[in-house]
Amino acid sequence: MTVIKKKAANTPRAEPGVRYHCDICSVEITATVRIRCAHPACTEYDLCVPCFTSGAQSGNHNCATHPYHVIEQHSVPIFDPDWGADEELLLLEGAEIYGLGSWADIADHIGGGRDKEEVKQHYIDVYVNSSKFPLPELSDPNDMGGLDKIPKDEFQAKKKKRIESKKATVNASPLPPKQKPTTSGPSCHEVQGYMPGRLEFESEFDNDGEHAVAAMYFEPGDGINPVTGQLEPETDLKVTVMDIYNSKLTQRALRKRVMFEHGLLEYRKNQAIDKKRSKDERDLLNKSKPFARLMNKRDYEEFSEGLVRELMLRQAVSQLQEWRKNGIVSFEGGANYEMEKVQRSNTLKNALGNIDRLSHRYSKATPPVEPPPPLNPLITASIDPSHPLAIAAGKNPGSSLSPGPTSNPFGSSTSPAASSPVTQKKGPVSMVVGGPWQPLPLTPENASDLHLLTSAEQQLCINLRMKPKPYLAVKEQLLKEALKQGGVLKKKTAREICSIDVNKISRIHDFFVASGWIAKP
Repeated sequence: MTVIKKKAANTPRAEPGVRYHCDICSVEITATVRIRCAHPACTEYDLCVPCFTSGAQSGNHNCATHPYHVIEQHSVPIFDPDWGADEELLLLEGAEIYGLGSWADIADHIGGGRDKEEVKQHYIDVYVNSSKFPLPELSDPNDMGGLDKIPKDEFQAKKKKRIESKKATVNASPLPPKQKPTTSGPSCHEVQGYMPGRLEFESEFDNDGEHAVAAMYFEPGDGINPVTGQLEPETDLKVTVMDIYNSKLTQRALRKRVMFEHGLLEYRKNQAIDKKRSKDERDLLNKSKPFARLMNKRDYEEFSEGLVRELMLRQAVSQLQEWRKNGIVSFEGGANYEMEKVQRSNTLKNALGNIDRLSHRYSKATPPVEPPPPLNPLITASIDPSHPLAIAAGKNPGSSLSPGPTSNPFGSSTSPAASSPVTQKKGPVSMVVGGPWQPLPLTPENASDLHLLTSAEQQLCINLRMKPKPYLAVKEQLLKEALKQGGVLKKKTAREICSIDVNKISRIHDFFVASGWIAKP
């Protein structure tokens, strides 16, 4: 198991890497032969050759009795043509001190112009990807792989050239600009309370979860009862509490992963996107946000687009049903209906304001004129581009509003075509040709009782814009009343029986008289 130690706080050096000094004269002996004491009483006690030959000693060191090692410069390649044996030893020593993964600290420990990416790649190529893992490929002393043929002077010159080029690159590069500290201040991040340098929030999920393990500690050797050989109850309880705490940390990590993956920390960007949506779309997407924990970003975006598409379809169907209920059969007529509905609403508001008894005493601000509601994009695509609502929806921004027919507050058009409908005779009933409303097309798909009517009755319902079912109900009431009065029915009586449009009931009465079903009074 790798023991990870904290890096010692020392003064910064001009060149990274481990440096050795004589413990007697303090001369640097990194690049020369040095003598290291091998006695347990002397820890990392190094001497230069002159001090060793003169018998100098200090502290617990005794040059007469203590054993020693002669350490030379192992600047020869053993596993890689560009890495010396001394660098390989420093790599393993740095990994033991700082732990695998701390490549920046290990590279600083090696020195010689090595950076963290180079050190990491070398360790993976030589040690991890070796067929003799955890040993390197050339771990056999008898198999040098031809590296022993590289002259030491040539390798040293190559190493010196690499170090000098590294120094020149560092000196030539400009100093990096001073960055703001990554704190949770609003000036450092758009989400207040988030600390980007630590990838944490001031208030985490289950923020008091550390209180249960704050005072917990494990003594070496505790846990197993030496008599029974079983886990002690106290240690078992501590392990259970640690498992609960680890599950809380897992939940924190999962929630952070959702925030990072879906870009929830980009507050300004998300706010600008939400402003472009309608209120119904924002409410719908806010309700669907819990599903983001179960999907990745791409799947959740497709899911959200599908929900918005469904909402638009439902709104379009609802709007088309309202138009059909009011007798509108074209998209242009529906757009006119929406504009006239807003005009009626504004006129009624003004009319109610004038009736107020106290309106003459208190001056009131003029109510703002309500603009026409935006049409559903699915419906706008079918409207004439020159229509005002199509222009307002951005379908044809370059068009200008052309004056249309004048409308009163209740939606009756005053255009010449609406004020003077042309009538003509066809069969037993008077039919309307032209006018503001088009005939209602009846088919077996939209009128299931159409087969119960004769061809003349079907044409009558088409001209009167009446479905077969209400027409049959009116017919039944009128014929019953005619039978009571001996087959005679006045037009005034028919209007009193049926509470529908007087023009429609008059035309139905004329049709029955012309067909011979009732007698003319």
